[in-house]
Amino acid sequence: MSRTSRLIKYKLMQTTEINGFLIDEFNQHKLEEGKKQGICPNCSSDRKPKNVKAKCASYDWERGLGTCHNCNTSFQLHTYQRKGASEKVYVRPVTIEPKLPASKVIDWFKTRGISQQTLVDLQIGEGPEYMPQTGKTENVIKFNYFMGDQLINVKYRDGRKNFKLYKGAEKVFYNINSIIGYEYCVITEGEMDVLALHEAGIPNAISVPNGATLNTNNLEYLDACIDYFEDKDKIILACDSDEAGQALQAELVRRLGSEVCFLASFEDCKDANEYLQKYGKEKLSERITGARPVPLENVTTFRDIEDEVTDFVRNGFKPGFQVGLQNFDDIFSTYTGQFITVTGIPSSGKSDFVDQMVVGYNANYGWKTAFASPENQPTYLHAHKLMRKTWQGMPTRDDIGGERWNQVADHCNSNYFHIDMERYTLESVLRKGAELVKRKGIKCLVIDPFNKVRDIDCKTEDVNRYTMEYLTKIEIFAKKFDVLVFIVAHPTKMYKTQDGKIEEPTMYNIKGGGEWYDASYHGILVHRDYEAKTVKAKVLKVKFQNLGENGAEAYFKWEPKSGCFIPHEQINVAGEKMPWE
Repeated sequence: MSRTSRLIKYKLMQTTEINGFLIDEFNQHKLEEGKKQGICPNCSSDRKPKNVKAKCASYDWERGLGTCHNCNTSFQLHTYQRKGASEKVYVRPVTIEPKLPASKVIDWFKTRGISQQTLVDLQIGEGPEYMPQTGKTENVIKFNYFMGDQLINVKYRDGRKNFKLYKGAEKVFYNINSIIGYEYCVITEGEMDVLALHEAGIPNAISVPNGATLNTNNLEYLDACIDYFEDKDKIILACDSDEAGQALQAELVRRLGSEVCFLASFEDCKDANEYLQKYGKEKLSERITGARPVPLENVTTFRDIEDEVTDFVRNGFKPGFQVGLQNFDDIFSTYTGQFITVTGIPSSGKSDFVDQMVVGYNANYGWKTAFASPENQPTYLHAHKLMRKTWQGMPTRDDIGGERWNQVADHCNSNYFHIDMERYTLESVLRKGAELVKRKGIKCLVIDPFNKVRDIDCKTEDVNRYTMEYLTKIEIFAKKFDVLVFIVAHPTKMYKTQDGKIEEPTMYNIKGGGEWYDASYHGILVHRDYEAKTVKAKVLKVKFQNLGENGAEAYFKWEPKSGCFIPHEQINVAGEKMPWE
């Protein structure tokens, strides 16, 4: 085949797919097309002048993968998009002219302090609807969710306080139209609170669609409505006073920004509607207008943290978050707003174990993760790894496009985000991470490895100072956005023990090691024993003793199909006496 025909063949690949992924940009690094060997886009420009044009990399154009024999990295030749990727299609409720509720329902609303005029203003309806909680059709109240003139969703409530949303409809804020044109708005936890505030002369109040629950405040509805808040100078959060309501409040502050959020409280009442019934319209209005700003950054008073102090006095330390691997959970847990350093020799399974951890946090708490992983390329292979762990197995060709495939694909699409950049820098990654916190609600950020995400703003040649400044920026980001950050860090050259095995690295074996140990909240070693075919996770450091045990170890078998780590009991027979001894 001639060079011309070969180039035509490869250019045609721009309209084809590779392993189920459509090519978005063919030959993104502008390498010499059709050649099996050539320069490396990662290291060639940094090599000595005489070696700049050295053919240090191999290209596999049909797989879209390049490998460098100088810097030992893999890189994507093309950029991809998932086959069939598209916006999720939602069901729209049938638009029916709202019918004023019957007199009995109106009278019930009056007992909650809600007038008939408010029911008319907010287009409250009534009618029959099947309720799965009771297993029969009930006469229900209908809260209609509009965006513009479109009916987006409906919340149904029966007389037993059972709720349901319209099946398959998009989740958005209730009464979202009301905040257009206002410099401020109020966010509540329920439709009845919106009605209560409307009654008190505050029409620009909205409600989350599904209340608040502990550990599951992903706020998908905020993604669809985020533009409604861009022009707001003040966002008043009027959440319930219970633990779930306060968790929702904290997440809204994290996503919308502490500089614009104000906190309303209802003293001895649970929510706005209860306060309306007990104290009346005027007092309720004062609760909203008197909302206090989120405590100033870098300034804390006792009253700002009195709730936390009270909780600590009553209950002690809060338990840390766990990944769902029993043997590992026995020795390690963590809080958000911290960072974990993960180290290990090459091919020990560091990246894979981090993937396992974030998938576990997602399963347990609904946490979303962003990856800045220059070495975990091509991206579609990393996406496949996450899919396998979520799937708990290896999907086949026959699974493609099926119900389970689409379910898992949609889950991965909504919960894992890959930061793909031509040049990774710490500043650009943290900036993109902040954007993903706001728009997608990520709770984890993975930097893998740290040496491929350089801090170009730090000009020092002192390794220790560079490391400390790097980790300080990570810590500031983690605390500001309440995110758990993973930093994968390779050790320097390791040496073999007397028995020929490579010694286990510590945090001090990372370049700038002393700073790594001092600054990291936690340190984890991932080490593979090829003879025993096991992988060990060892706790190198925990910041607080209630979160883990320094030096403790957990062993795993790696399951090839799912790519999951399976807890394994390591048996150590060294020094064990025989029965006859």
